[in-house]
Amino acid sequence: MSNGPFILNLDCDHYIYNSQAMREGMCFMMDRGGDRICYVQFPQRFEGIDPSDRYANHNTVFFDVNMRALDGLQGPVYVGTGCLFRRIALYGFDPPRSKEHHPGCCSCCFSRRKKHVSVATTPEENRALRMGDSDDEEMSLSLLPKRFGNSNFLIDSIPVAEFQGRPLADHPAVKNGRPPGALTIPRELLDASTVAEAISVISCWYEDKTEWGNRVGWIYGSVTEDVVTGYRMHNRGWKSVYCVTKRDAFRGTAPINLTDRLHQVLRWATGSVEIFFSRNNALLASPRMKLLQRVAYLNVGIYPFTSIFLIVYCFLPALSLFSGQFIVQTLNVTFLTYLLVITVTLCMLAVLEIKWSGIELEEWWRNEQFWLIGGTSAHLAAVLQGLLKVIAGIEISFTLTSKSGGDDIDDEYADLYVVKWTSLMIPPITIMMTNLIAIAVAFSRTIYSVLPQWSRLLGGVFFSFWVLAHLYPFAKGLMGRRGRTPTIVFVWSGLIAITISLLWVAISPPSGSTQIGGSFEFP
Repeated sequence: MSNGPFILNLDCDHYIYNSQAMREGMCFMMDRGGDRICYVQFPQRFEGIDPSDRYANHNTVFFDVNMRALDGLQGPVYVGTGCLFRRIALYGFDPPRSKEHHPGCCSCCFSRRKKHVSVATTPEENRALRMGDSDDEEMSLSLLPKRFGNSNFLIDSIPVAEFQGRPLADHPAVKNGRPPGALTIPRELLDASTVAEAISVISCWYEDKTEWGNRVGWIYGSVTEDVVTGYRMHNRGWKSVYCVTKRDAFRGTAPINLTDRLHQVLRWATGSVEIFFSRNNALLASPRMKLLQRVAYLNVGIYPFTSIFLIVYCFLPALSLFSGQFIVQTLNVTFLTYLLVITVTLCMLAVLEIKWSGIELEEWWRNEQFWLIGGTSAHLAAVLQGLLKVIAGIEISFTLTSKSGGDDIDDEYADLYVVKWTSLMIPPITIMMTNLIAIAVAFSRTIYSVLPQWSRLLGGVFFSFWVLAHLYPFAKGLMGRRGRTPTIVFVWSGLIAITISLLWVAISPPSGSTQIGGSFEFP
């Protein structure tokens, strides 16, 4: 809540690193055509990350590739911090000229009847603003207390803030601008009643029985309220801008511990699953949202479900080695051509991302590694939690991310080596142990076979090693600094890996034998 035209949002663990960044953000909003910009998002930059960035904490692919690409559409998504908002956009208002930009399908035949309001006698800064669900050009005064609360000071400041945030009308092409010199009028001094009103507005009970958190301000009820808040603005027709300054605008901290990082990713993925099963799904977006922007928001809600396919992909090489059969029946020319085309396409896409964004190859590879680590652990758990909430009504809870936990004050990265047990570690470790056991079984079978088929072995081992290469940072994090890992991690993972191995041998026993362990027959 503010009485200014713009609002800066920062997390508690972020600070201003470039004092000129706010000026650059306001320049976007007050430039010609900038009155339709709802917020300016700055990239997140972090301090205290280990030099190798083992768990891809910098998120360079997201902030330097994805967000820049979205800047060419309707704008980047809101990521919860480092963002400069236009106040009226955050308050749920439509952008200027919204009807002009998005006319109805029958507007050419049937024009709406509008109230004829004399604008000549109304000061420009006091003209009413239109809400998204209002058919009238003016917002009903009786609805203001329900939406914004009972503070007349706050309500009266909204049209003033809208006027102050307009572009300068220094050119005939500028619409909805403010005349030069309109902001040079001195402001009134604060008195005791104004201060008392401000204290009342910032109290916790002020938003009770209002639309704060529902349609006004930050949207409540979601673990990832930032994405939902930005989605609502884009859904009303607003645009956003991604501003990358030469000197970092803001800096903050990020968890470098494996467990804390997985919990952070779990919270993000859980919020995405919530969005997918809610009315904020991009499939239900209004016509004001552009098609590609809708696809981008749809991806935000869908990406946790890719964990199901990642799990299958990670186990396929091991099952291939256990059974002695390759993933496909025959390596014909069609399959090899198909595989070559996909591989070359993915490599070209990676090269384009690296060249276009300027990120390092190592940063891109770290992102690929942690995508598989998070996909086989946190994303899968998020999907299960989301389904439980939708089907059984079980509410989702999340663990607050810890940003420090190391005991060694002399080592800046001591928290990197701390091993904390979490059930999210079980699936990745199971995948690693299953693939290692499968490699050992296939190697032993090939050595002791009458006609060793080394080409088939190398094909299966290659895919297993490719999976293990992606999980290398995870395995390194489990070892800690002194190789201390909770025993329960290996116990559970070993039991699951052995169960999967025996189950596969039981389902597909070696040729000429239908028994397991001598006289025991699998039911």
